[in-house]
Amino acid sequence: MNALARRIAALGHGFASMITGLGAFARLFGAILARSGVVLRRPRLTAQQVHFIGNHSLLIIGVSGLFVGFVLGLQGYYTLNRYGSEEALGLLVALSLTRELGPVVTALLFAGRAGTSLTAEIGLMKAGEQISAMEVMAVDPIRRVLAPRFWGGVIAMPVLAAVFSMVGILGGWFVGVVLIGIDPGAFWSQMQGGVDVIDDVLNGVIKSLVFGIVVTLIALYQGWTARATPEGVARATTRTVVSGALAVLGLDFLLTALMFAH
Repeated sequence: MNALARRIAALGHGFASMITGLGAFARLFGAILARSGVVLRRPRLTAQQVHFIGNHSLLIIGVSGLFVGFVLGLQGYYTLNRYGSEEALGLLVALSLTRELGPVVTALLFAGRAGTSLTAEIGLMKAGEQISAMEVMAVDPIRRVLAPRFWGGVIAMPVLAAVFSMVGILGGWFVGVVLIGIDPGAFWSQMQGGVDVIDDVLNGVIKSLVFGIVVTLIALYQGWTARATPEGVARATTRTVVSGALAVLGLDFLLTALMFAH
């Protein structure tokens, strides 16, 4: 009986901790939104974060998109060749990238590259008592530190997803047209005729925006709540990658069910 009681107590404690964490996460999100006026008053702060987050992630996004396009071109050709529909390779590559792989893979890479960088930066600022120094000098660290980084990540994420999809399409074109020999006119015409701007491209942009908000907020939250020790910062960066990846995959299922159910 005592063992059962301890298990129930542990389960209740875990559930209460999860609810408390979600509440703290929501409060931080609300505080960032309430202090987002600094983005308009001092746009340079946000521009610096867009450059830091986006430009430094551009290489890995571009290279990953290129190789994903190569793989899609090969696998798509082998699949379509069974049914004599090789000319639809461009449509297959474009839909796969704009609807799913572009936003999702970019968000996963974003969490691993930019998310961990944001978490470590804020965690080290906290460990070095820079956050406390700002508060002593009557500088709001949420307005000065978190809000520009949040909006920098939200802006950079759709741009990176668009670069990923564009490079991936070029990779699929290279494999399908240059290496295999599919007619280039059929490749591009099938793509242009089958990809809808609203149903495919815009929905992919909406996905990337949602992923950018969630992954950036997770990274900031983990850095903001990290223990002010090297071990605490290291664990926070690990939680950023794990939580960000799980959130992206779960949200991708929900968004896909809502957007493409018809």
